[in-house]
Formats: sequence, structure tokens, C-alpha cells
Amino acid sequence: MRGAGRGEVRVRRAVARDGRRLTRLVTGSRAYEGPYAPMVAGYRVGPDYIETHRVFVAVDAQDRVLGFYALVLSPPELDLMFVGDEAQGLGIGRLLVGHMREEARRAGLAAVRVVSHPPAEGFYRSVGARRTGTVAAAPPAVMWDRPELSLTTDGP
Repeated sequence: MRGAGRGEVRVRRAVARDGRRLTRLVTGSRAYEGPYAPMVAGYRVGPDYIETHRVFVAVDAQDRVLGFYALVLSPPELDLMFVGDEAQGLGIGRLLVGHMREEARRAGLAAVRVVSHPPAEGFYRSVGARRTGTVAAAPPAVMWDRPELSLTTDGP
């Protein structure tokens, strides 16, 4: 994939040394400012998490991280997905969702659960996810209800 002004964009498996960059991407996300800030305050994507789950990063030609996702196989869930603020609108999210679908399909999964950040629900619906319910708030970290969606692996 070609990213605007970034050359080639590719998706690769995350490695332990990516942890700090992924953590900065999560904690620095403008999507989690204001009332959403407590959810990512102190959040850490460590080497143990990267080694335990299927974590993939979208990187440019200079290996700069543009976004990432983490797929949990059992039960099947998209645990994390973030696109860097500077990479928003470049198709990185769609690239990652397509990659995640293929990974899930290879693992024999028919669908993946997504518990979405409320403002991201529209994005997930635009890539074919359908709403299945609502996950209730879990204070103090999550003070708001979140949309629960299902994303089939047979999509685009």
C-alpha cells in the first residue's frame, strides 16, 4: 500500500522492541483526550503482551509505526487497534482491518468481536462490522458504555 508522502506501507508482526512505540501511540492518541483519558492513563503495551497475542504493526518505509492491532484468538476479539493521529485518513485502519480479517480467517475464525471506543463505531461499521450489543461501563477505568460489534472474516 502507498501512504500519502510515506512511500510503501506494510504490515508486519510486532516484536518486543515495538512496545514503547505502541504504548506512545495509545497514550498519545487524541481519540482518548478529555473524558476518555482515564482509559489509557498508565496503559502499557509490553513485550509480554506482544509475545502472547497476535500483534501487527503498519509501518512506513522508515519502519515508523503508523498503527497497530492485537488479535486475541480465544475468545476471538480485536483487543486493540490504534492508528496514529498523523496517519488518520490515509487508509491505515482499513489496511489493518483487512490484515486482521486474513489472520483471523487463517486461524479458523468466522468472526471477531470488537468492543469499540464509542467514536470509532462508525469506522468499524464502514468496514462491515455489525452492532450486536452494548458493553456496560466499568468504572473507574471505563466510565461510558461501549458498542459491541461483530466483524466477519469473510468480508472484503
